[in-house]
Amino acid sequence: MTGLEDQLHGLWLPLVTPFQDGALDERSLRRLTRHYGAGAVDGFILGATSGEGMTLREAELERLVAVVREEMAASGRIVPICLGLSGANTARLKERLDETADWPIDGYLIASPYYVRPSQRGLLAHFEALADHAAWPLALYNIPYRTSVNITNQTLLRLAEHRNIVGLKDCGASREQSIALLRDRPKSFRVLTGEDANYFEALSDGADGGIVLSAHVETATFAAVHAELKRGNHDAALARWNEVAGLTRLLFAEPSPAPAKYWLWRSGLIDSPEVRLPMVEVSSELAAAIDREIERRTKVAA
Repeated sequence: MTGLEDQLHGLWLPLVTPFQDGALDERSLRRLTRHYGAGAVDGFILGATSGEGMTLREAELERLVAVVREEMAASGRIVPICLGLSGANTARLKERLDETADWPIDGYLIASPYYVRPSQRGLLAHFEALADHAAWPLALYNIPYRTSVNITNQTLLRLAEHRNIVGLKDCGASREQSIALLRDRPKSFRVLTGEDANYFEALSDGADGGIVLSAHVETATFAAVHAELKRGNHDAALARWNEVAGLTRLLFAEPSPAPAKYWLWRSGLIDSPEVRLPMVEVSSELAAAIDREIERRTKVAA
């Protein structure tokens, strides 16, 4: 395979992890992988926020990666896989990098340390230590509304100089910061938005793609937004975006990934909408709203 920096663009899917009766649902996982792997998805993120990675046992996480890779190999299509890792203990994360070094992945997506709120010097030292240690390239994950610390552009640009740090999932919630980063970054450093509702905006500003939970639904349309903008067809891209913009609000009306799992269950792609505590399944009110939207889109497509 080529380097991750050459693959980190377009539409990446942070794949949900299906469960049934408390266990990893491999049958649904294989169905999901075949469905999305055959389409317009350029890469998978496994075991991150949308995949409820923090609730997965190590053996489950390893099996998750193995099943997805098996299904993609059987399909004959090579799609890169990044493994989501997170934690606030640098030494333990280095151990996790060792434990996963021989897994069939192409890189890692690693969030900022949560809860401890390190300084920028601490963030720099943390990510450099991980990048020095990792067998696979790293994409950083800046999401201060979950971790309580923002990776500043000054720190990101320092980290972008590291040979083993190749990109960023940008959930910084500041368009000004994102635009400045896109302007000043090295050409080899990829930036993908992780904010579903800002997907069109971020691509218009020059982001290389998106890691988009909402693209579990209407995947081809999300991919078309990126493709049209890349061809310079702004109006066509905006028209396609308007077809799916409402989904980004609906699928985040309650904590993710419960709404997406409910949609996938109602659509027959997974056998259960089950999530793991402290996540809970969607409310009856949101379930009804999703049912109505599924019915509406089915009628439009007919």
